[in-house]
Parts: sequence; C-alpha cells; structure tokens
Amino acid sequence: MNENTVKSKKMDKGKMIWYTSIVIGFIFIIIGAIYAINGKTLGVLKPLDLVVIGISLFFGPYGIYWNLQNKKIKAIEARLPDFLRDLAEASRFGMTLSDSIIVAANGRYGPLTAEIKKMAAQIEWGVPVKDALESFKERIKTPLVERMITIIIKANESGGNVSDVLHMVSHAALEEQLVEKERVIEMQTYVFVMFIAYGVFLATILILAASFFPEMYKAGSALSSVSTSAGTPVTVNYKLIPQVEFLFVAATLINGLGDGIIAGVLSNGKYESGFFLGFVLFIAGYLFLKIMGLA
Repeated sequence: MNENTVKSKKMDKGKMIWYTSIVIGFIFIIIGAIYAINGKTLGVLKPLDLVVIGISLFFGPYGIYWNLQNKKIKAIEARLPDFLRDLAEASRFGMTLSDSIIVAANGRYGPLTAEIKKMAAQIEWGVPVKDALESFKERIKTPLVERMITIIIKANESGGNVSDVLHMVSHAALEEQLVEKERVIEMQTYVFVMFIAYGVFLATILILAASFFPEMYKAGSALSSVSTSAGTPVTVNYKLIPQVEFLFVAATLINGLGDGIIAGVLSNGKYESGFFLGFVLFIAGYLFLKIMGLA
C-alpha cells in the first residue's frame, strides 16, 4: 500500500461519515416536513423533533469524529519535540538517521510511540529512511509535522550535520506549540463571552416563557369581554403568542449552532472544530426548549 492510498483512505473515512450523515439528516428533515404538513406525529416524536435530529446529523457525527482525531494528533504533536531531541542526541554520537529512529522506537513518547515503531519497522524491512519519514508525515498530516519532516529529509539528503538540524527543528517545534497554546488561551476569553451571551439569551427566554407569556394569555382572555365606552371591544392579540414562541425556538437553535461554530473557529482556527461545539449547543438549546415546553 503506497502513501497516496493511505492518505486517500484517511480522507475518505471522514468524508464518508460526513456525507452519510448528511443524507440521513435530509431524510429526517423530509419526514418531519411531511408529518408537519399532515399534522401528525411519529410516535413520541414531533415533526420539529425530526427536523432537529436531521439538522444535528449534518454536524454531529463528523464533528465528533474530527474532534477525536484532532485530540489524537495534538497528543502526538505534543511529544514530537522530545522525539526530535532524542534523535539529535543519537546523531551526535555518530548514529545515522535510520539507526537513530530504530533506537528511539524503544523509548516512550505516549501516542507518538506507535508511529515511531511503524517507522522503525519499515526501516528494518529495508524501506529507505526518506520513504519511512514521508509515510509518517502522511499518516499524521498536520502543518507542523509536514514542515519538520521535510526539513529533516532535506538535511539528511544534503549530507550536512543532521544533529544540529534536529536540535533546531526540535526547538522550533516546541516554540510553535507554545505560541499556539498562548493563542488558544487568548481566544478562550472570547469563546467564554459567547457562551455567556448564549446563556443570557436562554435565561431571557426562560423569563418570557415562565412569566410574561402566561400573563399575556390571562390578560388577553380577560379583556376579550371588555368594551370601551363607545362599545368597541378591547382586545389583545394573544393568539399570536404561539408564533412568537416558535420564533424564539428558531432563534435559540440558530444562535446555538452559529455560536458553536464561531467558538470552534476561534479556538482552533478550523471550522470542523466548530461543528462539534455547534452540535453541542444546538442539542443543549433544544433540550432546554423541550423542558420549558416551548418545543
């Protein structure tokens, strides 16, 4: 199996999850729309429940898959500077790059250990060190790993002092990770503000649903039989309250999904991360509406 095949399979798995969930989501939405038109329910599920399930399938499965993959890759990247530093120390004692990788395979680098063992096994089977490193780069497939491995391959091919290059690359990888951590910490403030704003929005709906709308119903019912001195009935159009409540439901779902996606982009700089957070806020908002009796 060549590198392009490995890359293709890795990409296809995520896309397959996304495309499949989108198709199933559309089916739920169509069924929900049909039941809504006919004024029926599917067991305990209301038409809106089916539509919400369908929309959540657009983002949930792929967001969860990407989030798990991203955590795995981040854990691997966190130990990459240690691995590169150990390679540099081995090279300083006269070992070739391939021998250094084989020796490093006996170390402990957390989730990165399995990938190092794969490289070492390939080299022991006679695979050139360049191809083994390229294969490693394609399996991880992140900008940091791509840059670091490309530099190492070029340095090894040029026949220069690989040890110094490995030390430099290790230091650069560590510095880049520190910068990324600082950026994430700074962005957490904005993400927290967005979550607080969404919570305030839900609290406002809670107050309206618990006190304002019931009083409007009572006032509208009481005033329906009252007339002015000219004999004109005094009316409050309280029958529009269900439409207003539906607008609040739609606004809650849209805000939850939108705020989650934006928060994910601010946190990791990738819209895929927003899919997971958007899915969480979307479902949390709808469950809140169900508990309040608005959905």
